[in-house]
Amino acid sequence: MSEGSPPRTPDGRYIVVRGRLWRASNPHLPEDERQRLVNALMQARRAVRDAKSDAAGGGASMRQARAAVQAAKEGLGERGPPWWTDGAPDYNRHMARNTPYADWWAEESADR
Repeated sequence: MSEGSPPRTPDGRYIVVRGRLWRASNPHLPEDERQRLVNALMQARRAVRDAKSDAAGGGASMRQARAAVQAAKEGLGERGPPWWTDGAPDYNRHMARNTPYADWWAEESADR
């Protein structure tokens, strides 16, 4: 893990931000596909920002921008069905302390 990046669970399925698990991108995506989706996500986030600052309040452009964010995040595996195939449950958005990662997180957060 690089300095400044959020901790990643030992199985690589989640990152932890302020004690909450967030599903990590699918590590099995080919690099060119991952980069295409990251670029699409950044473009969609800019569109959300622009729609928020639009004097008309966004409306249809905001819905379209948010749908583009959702599509990119699903493509990356961060939303939608889990990208792993072993049948393990998805703990996305759960507090790490309330999941099977609790012991790992207690140790990890004590080191910070």
